[in-house]
Amino acid sequence: MARTVWDSTVGKKTVMAVSGLVMLLYLIAHMIGNLKIFFGTEEFNHYAHWLRTVGEPFMHYEWTLWLIRVVLVVAVVAHATAAYQLSRRDIRARPSRYVHKKPRASYATRTMRWGGVILGLFIVWHLLDLTTGTVHSGGFESGKPYQNVVDTFSTWYGNAVYIVAMLALGLHIRHGFWSAAQTLGAGSRSRDRALKTVANVLALLLTAGFIAVPVGVMTGVVS
Repeated sequence: MARTVWDSTVGKKTVMAVSGLVMLLYLIAHMIGNLKIFFGTEEFNHYAHWLRTVGEPFMHYEWTLWLIRVVLVVAVVAHATAAYQLSRRDIRARPSRYVHKKPRASYATRTMRWGGVILGLFIVWHLLDLTTGTVHSGGFESGKPYQNVVDTFSTWYGNAVYIVAMLALGLHIRHGFWSAAQTLGAGSRSRDRALKTVANVLALLLTAGFIAVPVGVMTGVVS
């Protein structure tokens, strides 16, 4: 039954919708946590340490954090796989381009695929930069996320990569939330306007919230 559902177009869209909502919930929590950087070094570093002790003593040190990471990895892989397979299926169903090009879809809709690629590459860079320190500018300090964030956003390329990715994220959320609502049956003629408003507000708040951190470093508010 699971294979039958996965092989169907509706099944893949449902997987995309559910995994997308899981990632959206994480992004909201992640943005709120990021904004703690405006309360100073001690507050932000303490928050980062707290993430590793959530659930103690029932959960061992970092177990909850690793559980969240596993869920996110599964969500990202499922989302990307379903998106790729749906894209290939769409191409096979329409092998030749239309003679008359009249794009009626929004800019966000037309850039969903490229936006997904940009976000996928950004996730890899982000992890190598602020989690493992592999590509981190300056000296990566384990256990000192405040200093590491300031280091990253003290470089022009760190800001450029992050801001471009967050703009792509905003467009992705704006269209993705709407699509997920339609796939999961939440959309209707009476609720469509409200759902579009929620999608726009979420996209705007998350984009502004994430971009606020590099802007804070660039302007000296965070230093």
